[in-house]
Amino acid sequence: MDAKGSEPLEEEREKIESEEPFDLDELLPAIGEFGRYQKLLLWLICLPACIPCGFCAFNQLFMTDVPEEYWCKIPELQNFSSEERKLYGIPTIERDGLEEFSQCTRYAVDWKAILADNVDPSTILPNSSWPVEHCRDGWEYNSSIVMSSIVIDYNLVCEYDIYPTLGLVALNTGGPAGVYLFGLLNDRAGRRISYFCCLATLLFGSFITAASSSFWMWAFSRVIVGLTIPAVYQIPFIIALELVGPNYRSFVTVMTCTFYTFGLMMLAGVTYLIRDWVELTLYTSVPFLFYFLYMFVMPESPRWLLMKGKLEEALQILEKMAKVNGKQFPAAFKNKLQKRVQAEKNRTVKKEEVSIGAFDLCRTPNMRLKTILITLNWFVNETVYLGLSYYGPSLGENQYLSFFLSSLVEIPSYVVCWIIMDRWGRRWPMCMLMILGGISCVATVVLPEDAVMETLFLYLLSKSMISASFLIIYPFAGELYPTQVRGVGIGTSSYIGGLGLIVIPFITYLGKENLVLPLVIMGCISVAGGFTGLRLPETLHHRLPQTLEEGELFGQDWTFDDCFRCGPSKKSPTGSYENLSHDPSDAALELNAAVPLNGGGARGGGGAAGGSGGYDSGPATEKTPLELARLRRQSMKRLVRQASTMDTQKTAAGAMQLTYWF
Repeated sequence: MDAKGSEPLEEEREKIESEEPFDLDELLPAIGEFGRYQKLLLWLICLPACIPCGFCAFNQLFMTDVPEEYWCKIPELQNFSSEERKLYGIPTIERDGLEEFSQCTRYAVDWKAILADNVDPSTILPNSSWPVEHCRDGWEYNSSIVMSSIVIDYNLVCEYDIYPTLGLVALNTGGPAGVYLFGLLNDRAGRRISYFCCLATLLFGSFITAASSSFWMWAFSRVIVGLTIPAVYQIPFIIALELVGPNYRSFVTVMTCTFYTFGLMMLAGVTYLIRDWVELTLYTSVPFLFYFLYMFVMPESPRWLLMKGKLEEALQILEKMAKVNGKQFPAAFKNKLQKRVQAEKNRTVKKEEVSIGAFDLCRTPNMRLKTILITLNWFVNETVYLGLSYYGPSLGENQYLSFFLSSLVEIPSYVVCWIIMDRWGRRWPMCMLMILGGISCVATVVLPEDAVMETLFLYLLSKSMISASFLIIYPFAGELYPTQVRGVGIGTSSYIGGLGLIVIPFITYLGKENLVLPLVIMGCISVAGGFTGLRLPETLHHRLPQTLEEGELFGQDWTFDDCFRCGPSKKSPTGSYENLSHDPSDAALELNAAVPLNGGGARGGGGAAGGSGGYDSGPATEKTPLELARLRRQSMKRLVRQASTMDTQKTAAGAMQLTYWF
């Protein structure tokens, strides 16, 4: 081909390249997928930025500590000792074969008259025939262990003992609304602004919590804090994900979960040292004011900037990243990116996008069944994980140690599930962990009441397993939903799953009467969810669906025997990378059957087509060099990293989105 004829060809090639949407993953290998820049960002900014979530989500458990001993307050007996006040004014009741002082009733007698008739207090003898009444003047508390809590300050015992549970409901009610609001802000104003607005809201709610003078003011402040709980964790997580290459997103995900867990372990130490609930609120929130210093160093996400067409700002960050990583920034990148951004803008104006909603997931039977099962398993994992996290301080002899251990066991579970996911698949590890974790919870019912340490051990075993399965459900759901509806599907499942966070405080409330009852309920839920998950198809080393039509076909050939098959049924020929071009109509096969790049015809025995025997090697299959180049790009872009990759949903431009993932 002569030079004159190649000029239009080159122009057409540049036009096609400029019309293709730009993916930052194409540039990261050149400037560093996980270089010094990303490491500094991850270890010094993004991971520490996850700590406020755990601190402010679980400090409430220790604000609502209930003293083991409390009784009705009798103003006329305040000059007596606490033992005498109980002896004279509080009736006894029988509980578990033992007699103890009532916590919610007192004798309804005229103490002024009785004291006037008895100069010597030792002559006062309570009479069981005296009438009793509810505590009308409040309560007294033994503060030798629990020195301060909202229960003591607001008298949240007896008929008011459900109020601390309502506080947890208030905290969890704000979560879905907050993720939606901060998700909009995250996509419209950027990651930096969204994070600092989220942090400011969290601190504002915490300050109101510390200044609360009534329970309802305190509960309102917890709603404000709850607005930020998932989002304040997810935004720095998304920033980190968007700045590293696909090969390191799994590492970033596991490290973020691990650092979040370290935050919970630190909280156990803080709550042990700080016993005043107002001081605890301030100690677990005021230090995060220093996080506003991140405004000077935290970068905006280049993916978001590219999505918004802010080319110069994105280039500055990417050039700085390349410089810090010691890489040479591609000289031709700026011109290429300008063409692509402009083409993307033009295409957005000209092309009418088809809106796909959650109802499209339920239009066909197989896709509807998978959506229901994914959502159910998300609900189970989220509900049981949070329920066990809430219930940790109630078990064992020391609530601070129990909470510390319940957080500590999560770390090895993350490492184990990270390994087994890529060897045995997603479905069986997730389901077995849910079933075995549930059985560990249910098994506590056969233990005697005084088996404190045995109950704690089974609880910790269950907590580690449900933590691992909760980590698996996220990438598993992302692989089950087709690319076309992945964001909608994960968002729908996670929001519905979040409803369990509103219900679970009432389940843990049942533990006031029977310590193991909440564990049995959560165990049964976990076992049931684990068995239903076996109906889902395995995704490891399988071609992932791209459209709703492919999603309907994926797993349609499921049989009952698949329930007993551990691990993927087939292995990708390329290891952890899988070429999704398996169908004869795909671009890869067209390349195999097409002509070489020099324009010559396909030879019957010289190429892949000759071996396939099913494709015509005549003129009908001949491709121009430009068409071949375009087909090659299409085929290469269908290579998907599956193993060791935990991704989050993206917009059409490749930017990550928030998901209600606690």
